[in-house]
Amino acid sequence: MTTDISWLKGSIPPLITPFRDGEIDFDVYAKLIERQIEGGSHGILVNGTTAEPSALSVAERNELVALAVKTVKGRVPVVAATGSQSLAETLQLSQFAEKAGADAQLVVTPYYIKPPQRGLERYFTEVFSKLKTPAMVYHIPGRAGVSMDVATFRAVKSRCANLVGVKHASTDLAFVTELLATLGSDFRIFAGLEELCFPMMAIGAAGMMNAVGNLDPQRVSALHTAIEAGDLARARTLHFELFEVSRAIFFETNPIPLKYMMKRCGVIPNNEHRPPMAPPTEQMERRLDEVLKGCGLI
Repeated sequence: MTTDISWLKGSIPPLITPFRDGEIDFDVYAKLIERQIEGGSHGILVNGTTAEPSALSVAERNELVALAVKTVKGRVPVVAATGSQSLAETLQLSQFAEKAGADAQLVVTPYYIKPPQRGLERYFTEVFSKLKTPAMVYHIPGRAGVSMDVATFRAVKSRCANLVGVKHASTDLAFVTELLATLGSDFRIFAGLEELCFPMMAIGAAGMMNAVGNLDPQRVSALHTAIEAGDLARARTLHFELFEVSRAIFFETNPIPLKYMMKRCGVIPNNEHRPPMAPPTEQMERRLDEVLKGCGLI
């Protein structure tokens, strides 16, 4: 594995998965990738939570990774989210992504089963030791039902040099400070909650992997650029400009509001989901429309 990970930074939005009549709309997906690159995003994340991966088969997740690599053509990094509840399935997804040409892997903590810290240490060591590409932990305690301690990160890092970072989707800023203090300032932390991007990057996070980047890639990437340049006044302005629409994404389970807003803004032709996810109610649509109007997006 190359030791240079300076390219792993900035806004790396987790793309949605567009559906049409129950099937993945690969043509629209390729257009969404082009839109991200044109909008200044620093990379793309395939099969993250926003992509509804639990509604996708292993073959479909692999197909999206292959399409992303083919479409991007090296212009920006492709990060593949390859985690699952099953160790065998995680390895299958991760090894496919590596062979397909993904630049880095993002592996979620096994969800629902609530493993102990020693189990997490063994799990991530087994996965990352079989990869050559840079790897990151997806730390999302609210959805996964488990947190990974700083000591566990340190233990995995001591065995797997390719553990280079984490997507931290939690309000715990002290955890970010402790990780950076323990693993060094080069450890790549990505903010996973929209409203905490500004403060998290201000204390040393490398970037963000936020759903709102699907809707407004220009301003989200500009927020990172401002932080990197030390222009905190500009970053603060962008933070507040994005605040209302960022909150709206979580009016209901992500990506239900996001897909609707993307449709209303003309980014995608429809906001179809696979069960058990479902489009928003008419009442929720009206609420989201008010946010979009207030932000000048429609």
